[in-house]
Amino acid sequence: MLVLGIETSCDETGVALYDTGRGLLGHALHSQVAMHADYGGVVPELASRDHIRRVLPLTREILAKAGCTLPDLDAIAYTEGPGLAGALLVGASIAHGLGYALGKPVLGVHHLEGHLLSPLLSHPAPDFPFVALLVSGGHSQLMQVGGVGDYQLLGESHDDAAGEAFDKTAKLLGLNYPGGPALARLADSGKPGRFKLPRPMLTQLAKTGDLNFSFSGLKTAVLTLVNQQPADDKTRADIAAEFQAAIVDVLVAKALAAMEQTGLSRLIVAGGVGANRLLRERLTASARSQGYRVFYPELEFCTDNGAMIALAGALRLEHSSLITHHSSLKRSFTVRPRWDLASIETPTPA
Repeated sequence: MLVLGIETSCDETGVALYDTGRGLLGHALHSQVAMHADYGGVVPELASRDHIRRVLPLTREILAKAGCTLPDLDAIAYTEGPGLAGALLVGASIAHGLGYALGKPVLGVHHLEGHLLSPLLSHPAPDFPFVALLVSGGHSQLMQVGGVGDYQLLGESHDDAAGEAFDKTAKLLGLNYPGGPALARLADSGKPGRFKLPRPMLTQLAKTGDLNFSFSGLKTAVLTLVNQQPADDKTRADIAAEFQAAIVDVLVAKALAAMEQTGLSRLIVAGGVGANRLLRERLTASARSQGYRVFYPELEFCTDNGAMIALAGALRLEHSSLITHHSSLKRSFTVRPRWDLASIETPTPA
């Protein structure tokens, strides 16, 4: 089954081809970082307009590289949500337009399900079941995953997600957009421990096993430090290093607690923060010491991309009757800027 995946949830346009027999045949990604940098963050209207310009050229590019044509497709998957409404509508309208013209089934995919399944693109790929730590700009969640569509929420952020905390703290330190990677680079030249920042909700974890997150207080603590300390390069680097260490301490502790509570032996990490070098080093070492295996997507698949959407769509279609009933598909569609991952359904068996 050959599936075209389209990702347009925010500021990256991703298109990919995934074949259930041969794997990923190709993917292409256009990042809007340079365009939004002048504004210090994503401008939704500009993001939507840029997606319109990029999706079809990227589609032609990957089809040509894979030696395929549009009629060769068996299905089209697109990001239905969550994300920016206008950006989502671009991908949804193009996907449904192609599906209507080609007479092919079209499937809306949950953006976080794409991230959650993205380690399956790597080798070796994890087997089900596993615990998933999803850490991105908008989401920090721990999920117990029994299979495609079988997701049980274990814990989530009550306020700022880890990636959001990275970006906001980067602004406090005077770093340019995108802030998360810039803060991680600055932290490499700093020394954690010079300043003491809180490790939010670790006390609750020790007392009750609470697996939820809260990072807004950590960001506020950084603001207090910035206002109290001189703005020299060494101080900024040391604050960045301590902030990063605090985030990693919390994520590692919660992830390992989730492994113990569920009794599972495999952990996957996905989302943009999953590319953080310190998190990978600490989590891999800590998990290994307790007999757990950790799986990560390739760095190119940590941020938003079309490959994860094509994969998630293909896996859902493999377990669904949709592929054989495309003529009955509704030609109207919508998007879901807000969409709870735990609420999505297990694919209906064919």
